[in-house]
Amino acid sequence: MGWTVRDIPDLKGRIAVVTGANSGLGYVTARELVRCGAHVVLACRSQRRGQEALDRLLDQVPEGRAELRLLDLADLASVRAFAADYGERRLDLLINNAGLMAVPRARTADGFEMQFGVNHLGHFALTGLLFERLLATSGARVVTVSSLLHALGNIDIRDLNCERRYRPWLAYGRSKTANLLFTHELARRVARRGGHVLAAAVHPGYAATELQARGPRLAGSRLQERFARALNRLVAAPAEAGATPSLYAATAPHVGQDSFTGPSVLGAHRLRGGPGGAWRAPWTRDDRISDRLWRVSEELTGVRYP
Repeated sequence: MGWTVRDIPDLKGRIAVVTGANSGLGYVTARELVRCGAHVVLACRSQRRGQEALDRLLDQVPEGRAELRLLDLADLASVRAFAADYGERRLDLLINNAGLMAVPRARTADGFEMQFGVNHLGHFALTGLLFERLLATSGARVVTVSSLLHALGNIDIRDLNCERRYRPWLAYGRSKTANLLFTHELARRVARRGGHVLAAAVHPGYAATELQARGPRLAGSRLQERFARALNRLVAAPAEAGATPSLYAATAPHVGQDSFTGPSVLGAHRLRGGPGGAWRAPWTRDDRISDRLWRVSEELTGVRYP
């Protein structure tokens, strides 16, 4: 029998940060970590939605320990404020879960293309600003949620902000490739310095969340939004299944450095089933590209890792 959330060990004394924890995969991930004893920081952009999620979580797990902290990954000032507010506490698990998918062209507060800015740069900066806490915590892990749709395209270092031409799905695929390159390079740099932080990436398969409908809604296409919601009902796995790879990578023993975990059942392009090794494009393990992206990301965000 494959791994399930029932296999999550006792997490009492552990502290986790989950970005985008107010809904979908992030909410389920946070809830299950709390259920197993972890103290979870729900890192959310909206005070209202975050508070609603926190209240719902504590209703479901009355004995749980969780708190809400505001974090807008589209604003590096917010990322810095979150990290400063986190303080000197231990940090066992950082789950880089929040993201946008195929949204219309937009810019972050710092002028970056929105999907690249939120999905990659925001999490790159957050991880760097919290990295001392991770290094100081035995067994710490960084889990970054990518997607099988990273296969839509490799990054273009010369056009990270899609200045030449913006195509929503290609921009999304490139941002998810950036997630995998970040994980790859983080693992390499941890190994070079002899650290013990585990860097792992996951994908949820096709899970029913608000992610699929948000792009069409922002684009003003009610027809496409309705189609996305209908497809979620007919085809997608529930959010509980989509969150399982994240929970596995965050808590299971023997998770490999620079691993990529997703639903393991074949069929429907491996979109369902318990967690297992996932296919990834060869360019996501290119040392030269991952090093270049890392250096550019440090320059763009102003965040330099220790």
